Amino acid sequence: MMSSFNLPDATLLALLADDVSCGDLTTESLGIGMREGRVVFRARGAMTVCGSEEAARLFQLAGARARLWVPSGSHVEAGRLLLEAEGQAAALHAAWKTAQVLMEWASGLAGAAAAIVKAAEAGGRRVAVACTRKNVPGAKAMSVKAVRAGGATIHRLGLSESLLVFAEHRLFVGETPVQTVARLRAREPEKKIVVEVGSVEEAREWAGAGADVLQLEKFSVEQVAACRQLLDELVPRQHGVPLLAAAGGVKADNAEAFVAAGADLLVTSAPYAAPPADVAVSFELPEA
Repeated sequence: MMSSFNLPDATLLALLADDVSCGDLTTESLGIGMREGRVVFRARGAMTVCGSEEAARLFQLAGARARLWVPSGSHVEAGRLLLEAEGQAAALHAAWKTAQVLMEWASGLAGAAAAIVKAAEAGGRRVAVACTRKNVPGAKAMSVKAVRAGGATIHRLGLSESLLVFAEHRLFVGETPVQTVARLRAREPEKKIVVEVGSVEEAREWAGAGADVLQLEKFSVEQVAACRQLLDELVPRQHGVPLLAAAGGVKADNAEAFVAAGADLLVTSAPYAAPPADVAVSFELPEA
C-alpha cells in the first residue's frame, strides 16, 4: 500500500534541530565536514517499509542529495536497497541517525500491522483491521502513515470526528439506551453510533437500541461467538444489525480466531508497541 502523505518539512526540520541543536561536535572537531561521502540504507531482514520518504527528505534538508528506492508500504526481503544519499560528511552525519531511527520505528509499526492484517485474512473472510488512537503522543501522523502502510486502517483519529460511547460516558447520562441512540442520531445523522460494551447482555441491550457498531471490549473468542449468534437471531431493525468490533488484546496470534468467531472488524493497539525494524546503514567514500 503506497503512502498517501509525508511528514511536512517543518516537522522534519524540528527533528533535525533536536538532534543537531548546536552543531555536530565530533564531525566539526575532526575537520571532516567538507569531505564527500555516500550513505546506503538496506533492510537487514524482511520488513514492511515505512518512513523512507521522510528519511530521504531528512538528508535533503540537511544539504545532501538523496535517492529513494523503496516507498512506504512495500514488503521487502533482507538486503534490499532502500535509499542512498550523497554529499558532504557534515550533511550525512546530521541526518543519518534521525533518518534511520524514524524509518526503523515506523517500519516496525507497519510490519506489526501487516502481520495482523495477514492473520485476519487467513480464514478466507476479509475483515478490516483498525488501529486505535493509543499512539505515542506527538507521533500521531507518522503512526497513522505506518498503520496504513501495513494495510490496516484507523479506528479513530481522535475525539473530534467519531461517536464512540464508553461506559464512562454513560455514567453521566440518565436515560435509556434507546433514548441515547435516538438523541445521537438526531444530533449527528451522518455519523455511525459506536458503543463499547463489556458483556453479552450489554451487547444485546445496545443492539436492540439501534447502535451501528458494538465494540466488544476485551471479549474472549467465545464471547464474540455468542454475540454473533445473538445478532444472527435478531429480527433486522430499521438501521440493520450492528457490526461487531472485537477490541482489546487483538494480536497477530489470535486475529484469525476472532474472525472465525464472527467479528466484523478487529480493533487493536498492538502495533504501537512493536519493536523497530532493523535498517543497516553503511558509509562509503566516493568512487575514484
